[in-house]
Amino acid sequence: MERHEQQLETLAAVSRLLAARGRQSELLAAVLDQLDRNLNMRRGTILLLMPSGRELVVAAARAAGADQVADQRYQLGEGIVGRVVETAQPALIPRVADEPRFMNRIHRRPENEAAGVGFVCVPIILDSEVVGTLSADVPLDEDTELEQQVRFLSIVASMIGYDVRSRRAQKLQHQAWEAENLRLRHALEERFRPENIIGNSPEMRDVYVKIRQVAPSDTTALIRGESGTGKELVAAAIHYSSRRADKPFVRVNCSALSEHLLESELFGHEKGAFTGALGTRVGRFEEAQGGTLFLDEIGDFSPTVQVKLLRFLQEREYQRVGSNQTTRADVRVIAATNKDLEHAVKQGSFRQDLYYRINIFPIVLPPLRKRRSDILLLADHFVERYATKLGKAVRRISTPAIDMLFTYHWPGNVRELENCIEYAMLLSNDGALHAHHLPPTLQMPEASEKTPVGSLTAQVHLLEKDLIADALKSTSGNLTAAAKVLGITPRIMRYKIKKLGIQ
Repeated sequence: MERHEQQLETLAAVSRLLAARGRQSELLAAVLDQLDRNLNMRRGTILLLMPSGRELVVAAARAAGADQVADQRYQLGEGIVGRVVETAQPALIPRVADEPRFMNRIHRRPENEAAGVGFVCVPIILDSEVVGTLSADVPLDEDTELEQQVRFLSIVASMIGYDVRSRRAQKLQHQAWEAENLRLRHALEERFRPENIIGNSPEMRDVYVKIRQVAPSDTTALIRGESGTGKELVAAAIHYSSRRADKPFVRVNCSALSEHLLESELFGHEKGAFTGALGTRVGRFEEAQGGTLFLDEIGDFSPTVQVKLLRFLQEREYQRVGSNQTTRADVRVIAATNKDLEHAVKQGSFRQDLYYRINIFPIVLPPLRKRRSDILLLADHFVERYATKLGKAVRRISTPAIDMLFTYHWPGNVRELENCIEYAMLLSNDGALHAHHLPPTLQMPEASEKTPVGSLTAQVHLLEKDLIADALKSTSGNLTAAAKVLGITPRIMRYKIKKLGIQ
């Protein structure tokens, strides 16, 4: 009767532990501690099945004395515990020392102890599926009833099974929330992606979010990035996503004009304001009335133009060159630069107050080498564009050509990529753009080390490598079939693959 009361108290303690909802490993260890303390069930061990369904790992184990619990794993059907999982039936070993299947691997019982203990292992079952085992050593004495121990541990195992079910459901719900959150975020980012910009990399998705954030306002935006990254496209996306979309979008490349010409270009001039001013000129600020003025390469502004631009940003007023009349304009300014404005401010070549006026909402465009996942997307876009423009039937890019596009470091960014695709499209005469069509600057370094890039030998090697790689890809790596496609023997095919270093 005393044993029965101890079991009831233990079940109540286990129930309270599992209801506490702490860390699973800590709770399971506490359950094993209760079995040991109240019922003298030593070396309690809980193993759970991995998601693969073929391997058991230790979820919790209680070592006795100085025993060390090793990091052990059991395959399905291996040892007593592996057999319990495979058959979904409990195992009762009256004497551990007499059982040849007992592997004694986790707790490593001394021989003198193995002769005096029994072993009970029961499956942890969840929805008719075995998900683990609960086992313990049971001392052999006159009061020990192993069948009763099996029934008791089966009850505890079922309680653990309910806890495992709850945690799995919670984990699945959390994963579902994360997946839904990711789906909605991607859907939102896709909706935010301007139609005039190509790219799905994380770096570009951040840019799209910033475009959407700043577009509805009249805040001055500063677009920063290397030459050729698409700063003008971002400026256009901001304008056409704003309430000014139906008003003018005026572009000015500031680096292409001298100080006097730039001042006249921006603010206009009166007749006779300077030599050659034969008539009154409307400036770009007046031309952009109600819309957006995009100032590219603002870092090249002279001190005089900087002062006038600062006044406009502060007061929304300007004066034509040669005029004392002040004109107001409702124009949003978007600036862009590839220069280090902070360094220019320190040097004194760029006004600090103007820097703070234009740097209200900076948008940094990543160089192409840092958004390589967009290279193929951009290349396909340019192939489609120039196929239509040049009347070519090119519809795809070969694998070696793609490898070259990904290997190149792209100092000229997207603009250089577009120029390379246009160059290659002019040379292509079949349905694909091959590696040997790309400009010499993109050719494989191994070819250029042996022979000059422009030599006949180098071009022939590149053509051979391109054709062989395409043939292997089209035949799923079947060398004999690829040789047949190219009209050569398999022996020559193997020789060419080795010579050209084709993987």
